[in-house]
Amino acid sequence: MSSEHYFSETPGSNYKPKEINVTINGHDVTVITAGGVFSPDHIDQGTNVLLAHLDEAPAGGDILDIGCGWGPIALSLASNSPKATIWAIDVNERSLELTAANAARLGLNNVKCVKPEDVPSDLQFSGIWSNPPIRVGKEVLHEILLTWLPRLRSEADAYLVVQKNLGADSLHRWLEAELPENFSTIRVDTAKSFRVLRVRNK
Repeated sequence: MSSEHYFSETPGSNYKPKEINVTINGHDVTVITAGGVFSPDHIDQGTNVLLAHLDEAPAGGDILDIGCGWGPIALSLASNSPKATIWAIDVNERSLELTAANAARLGLNNVKCVKPEDVPSDLQFSGIWSNPPIRVGKEVLHEILLTWLPRLRSEADAYLVVQKNLGADSLHRWLEAELPENFSTIRVDTAKSFRVLRVRNK
């Protein structure tokens, strides 16, 4: 088994693209994936649980997908909210390439695929959607969330999906304790061992 992680900047495995059939915002489509990214064979269960709430996504503004992988969340947001700009970020260069290729393939011209440091520093988001990279470890995960969640616009929401046995409830408590006072965190769904947390800038 490869020792590389999907959150490596440059995956060590050979780039062997393949096509898979998936459903994006109710449409059956064919996308490109490859090894060295998160869940390359299908849309993982947690992401599907998150995307069941897609009708809560804002219609416009700038929406952030933290850890885009090959693009299921960013592509779904872009299709659902064509007037919005979707910022798909990842440290994994292969993920960015695949998401950009899939957006082009599906005719979604409102997706920007960039590394985190290339997002304009003054940009605030009308929404943040993520199946966050829990396996990077608590310290890195907390740093990621404290970097991006405070950049929600007033009255904007972030939707995060976390597996219950990977610390969803403890993360919920941590978010309540660590985010500024004008933020609230509630659980809006539990399905298939996953929690969906909504973080709101009040």
